[in-house]
Amino acid sequence: MQIHALGLDDFCEDEYSLIGIHTALEDYKLAYLLNKNLNTHFSKSQKNLEFENDTNKASFSIYNFTSKKYDFEWFLIANSFKRENQTESNELLLTTETKTYLIPEKKKVDFFIKISGEVAFDFVVNTIHKIKNIEQIITSYSIDKNTLKSKDFLIF
Repeated sequence: MQIHALGLDDFCEDEYSLIGIHTALEDYKLAYLLNKNLNTHFSKSQKNLEFENDTNKASFSIYNFTSKKYDFEWFLIANSFKRENQTESNELLLTTETKTYLIPEKKKVDFFIKISGEVAFDFVVNTIHKIKNIEQIITSYSIDKNTLKSKDFLIF
């Protein structure tokens, strides 16, 4: 009798493509421009991607779009979360800002687009080209997920 054992990696390995976007736009404005230029329908997810540890709490906005035509699921994910900390010192109210990154090794990336499913390389290149043509976007490019130390944060 043949026995086939499954390892934990058989369940955790999610096939997806990752695109990095550099822009000064707010998340809702970027989602609007992507919808307009890529023929997508990104909508705000009901829940944000939230992380909490001993020192801080972070909440990253997510927009999603499901393509029935291509059977892809797209996610627009913010890479940074800004939190204002207020402290009182000598009757003065001091405000400092703490910035937390979803993928710390890619601090310069403002947003990620995660396209779940097996996507053709040409499709990703074409999508990046369309994103680069949006006037308010500085640049966009493909990111090799295997080079990321924090890629587990993109599994949701």
